[in-house]
Formats: sequence, C-alpha cells, structure tokens
Amino acid sequence: MASGEGRRRHNDLVPLAALISREMKNEKMEKPTVRYGHAAQSKKGEDYFLIKTDCERIRGNPSTSFSVFAIFDGHNGNAAAIYTREHLLSHVLGALPHGLGRDEWIHALPRALVAGFVKTDKEFQSKGETSGTTATFVIVDGWTVTVASVGDSRCILDTQGGSVATLTVDHRLEENEEERERVAASGGEVGRLSIVGGVEIGPLRCWPGGLCLSRSIGDMDVGEFIVPVPYVKQVKLSRAAGGRLVIASDGIWDAISSEKAAKACRGVPAELAAKQVVKEALRSRGLKDDTTCIVVDIIPPDNSVQPPAPPKKQNRLRALLFRKKSLDSANKLSKKLSAVGIVEELFEEGSAMLAERLGTDDCVGQSTSGLFMCAVCQVDLTMSEGISVHAGSIFSTSTKPWQGPFLCAGCRDKKDAMEGKRPSGFCPCMKYLILSKKYNTLTITLQLNSILFKTMLFDQTFQPHCFFCCVSG
Repeated sequence: MASGEGRRRHNDLVPLAALISREMKNEKMEKPTVRYGHAAQSKKGEDYFLIKTDCERIRGNPSTSFSVFAIFDGHNGNAAAIYTREHLLSHVLGALPHGLGRDEWIHALPRALVAGFVKTDKEFQSKGETSGTTATFVIVDGWTVTVASVGDSRCILDTQGGSVATLTVDHRLEENEEERERVAASGGEVGRLSIVGGVEIGPLRCWPGGLCLSRSIGDMDVGEFIVPVPYVKQVKLSRAAGGRLVIASDGIWDAISSEKAAKACRGVPAELAAKQVVKEALRSRGLKDDTTCIVVDIIPPDNSVQPPAPPKKQNRLRALLFRKKSLDSANKLSKKLSAVGIVEELFEEGSAMLAERLGTDDCVGQSTSGLFMCAVCQVDLTMSEGISVHAGSIFSTSTKPWQGPFLCAGCRDKKDAMEGKRPSGFCPCMKYLILSKKYNTLTITLQLNSILFKTMLFDQTFQPHCFFCCVSG
C-alpha cells in the first residue's frame, strides 16, 4: 500500500451537520470497550507516558471519540521525552486535513503521524537541548489500531488463542541491518566503542554521538542520520475477538520477550496486567532501567470476551506464529493472523525517506487562507516559497518533481540533512565521542584511530570547535 494514499485537500470544508450525520452512519456498528492499565518502576526518571481516552475527531461529538496511548523513553536527560509527550499529539492532529469522515481520517493517519513526528523533532532541536527519546504512539479508533514508533520501545498485540504479533520495529543498530546500512549511506559510521589498545566493547553505535538507536526524537548532538521518521503499522481487529495491546519501554523488553510479557498477564484485567508485566520483568532482570508498561484491552461490546486467557498447551497456532522480533517475522505473523480472521492489516511502512512517506498530492493541499502549506510544520507558504518534497530526491515515487506536497525551507533543509545531502554540523574528525555532563558544560573525549586523544569543551550553546581541523559547528 503506497504511503502517499489518503491525502485530501485542506480546504474541502464539509458542513458540521453533514459530518455528524456521516459519522452516525459509520458508527452503527457498536464500538468496542477500551480498558487500560499502567505500571512503572523508575531507575533514571527518563520514562514518560501519555494516556488520553477523550479525544474526538469532531469536537463535541462523542461518537467520533478515539484514544491515544504512548510511551516515551528518554536518554541523556528527560527534556525530549517531556516535550514529545506534551506536543506530539497536537502536531499529529494538526497535520490531518479538515472535513474528513472516519474512514478517510483513518486512511490519512499514517502520513499525519510522519509529519507530526518530524515537526516535534524539528521544534525540540531548535531549543538547543541535547537529550533524545524513543516514542511508541498508539491510536485506537474503534477496531482500528494505528501504531507509530521510533527507537526501541515496543507495542505487541495479544489475541484470543495466544497469538502474539509485534506492531513495531526495533531501531537498534545491533539488531537492524537495514538501519545500519541506511545510517552508513547517510554519512554516519557504525561501530562499537573503542578503548585503549583498539579493543571494541558494548553494542553497535553510530558516530558521532555514540547512540545505539538509528531513529529517535531529539538528539541534536548526533548526526541528522538519526531520523525521527516513524515506522507505522495499522491493523483492524476482529469484532468477535478484540485484542490486548502491551506497550512498554525497553526496560521491559530487555528483561523478557514479547511472548513472555503477553503470557505473564493473560487472564487478568488490564488494570492488573500492566503491574504483572513490570513484576515479571523485575523478577527476571532486576531494576536495571526505567520500566514502564501500558496494557490496553479492546473488548467486543457484548463483553462476552474476557482478557486473553492462557492458551492450551497444544495450541499449535501460537507456536507456529511466534518468531524472534524482526520485521520479516512480524510481517509473516500479521499475514497469518489476517488469514484466520483475527487481524486485518491495513497499512505498513518503515522507510526513513520523507519523499516516500509523504507521497504525492494529486491536487496540492492548501490552508484555509488559500496559501500553500508545509506538509510537515503546517506553516502557510506562498507559491514562490514552497519546495516540493520530490525535487531532486532519488527516493521520490513521483514522476513529477514539481508536484506536492511542499515543504518550507527549514523542513527541506532537515529532509536534506536526514538523507545525507548536507553536513549535520559536526566535523568528520569527531569519530568517537563519550558524553558526560559536568558543571553545566559538556566534556567530550575524542579518539582518533585508537591512538590519539584530545579533550575539548562545548560552550553553553553546544557549538563544537574541533582542535584538529578548526571547524566550528
């Protein structure tokens, strides 16, 4: 399914009465009951979450309600996690065209999620903060579940019969070969931390910066090849079976597998299930990291289906479907779940390239003022200001590079940087970095060829000055 599908004109205004009437027709099929629970244990104080169950597509019309559940696992401080929690939802909703019916709205969500993630990242980086965060962002609208994620927090789906599907992709360099290749192609370097004598230790990281992840929000002190473009998956659950979502930070997933997390909380309501998952993770590994878990039950309206119960020992489907966490195995599982009528896959896209994710506009979207609008940050543009997302891009799916959607100059610069078309502000000498906060300054130990060491300081504006090539970032 092309990621560019589902876009509408921003100025297609529909009378409110007509929208409500359309929604009421769409809602003749009863909605499921959504119940949830949350639990957490803090080690660093960098995990944050969002639970909002009173969102409405049409303000004042309860029949258009939907719910949002999200986890943000910060690193190098909590500023990015807090900012993302406070702004990501509004940025996603702001990227959705007005006047859409429910089906059109759901169809437009994947692109709006991409725009919202990139806008949040761009705004946070402009603040000069150096922290970053993962984001696993889940929208539940009726039977449709849409998940967008960057980083290594995860969302799994547990269905009746014990089948477990992963709705996210881990963006850890250690485990994701495709992301390692993308980072290298965009100008980053992937390798382990090298200490005295050339000995390499720890997980794979990208340099400069030393981050273990290939996608996140924030992290302005590393290369722009660490992108905020999310993997997005959208599925529709069976009205007869429903399902359970387990959303958690890596403090959970580093301790227990997806299958073990699902099994640990089967047969108990969502309010207790999240506590059971955290308890199982702590029992397995101890409190090594922040551990945060949200469990969401999507229950058919007759309430005849209880939370997923432990499967029978001879449940061959569960043994057949569950595989190691990888994109390929997740795809196979989704297809098999679809085949047995448990889950219908509506959308999946993981490309990091904006030209692919924003697609094409048959008719260029306009703002209510009649001007063109940036597809990412939603600012008004004149005809002379807009730059097509496809102009000069080898990743574009459009045969018409002058075609929309359009970007403002700032968003175009960010797109170019993410694709390795312009420097990200760090000199090539900065190969290995170890970051530490001390007395409000950022001390950096720099290693070249495992032999030469040099220490330098960032000033309060975090602008680097390399002692080797005299480049000021």
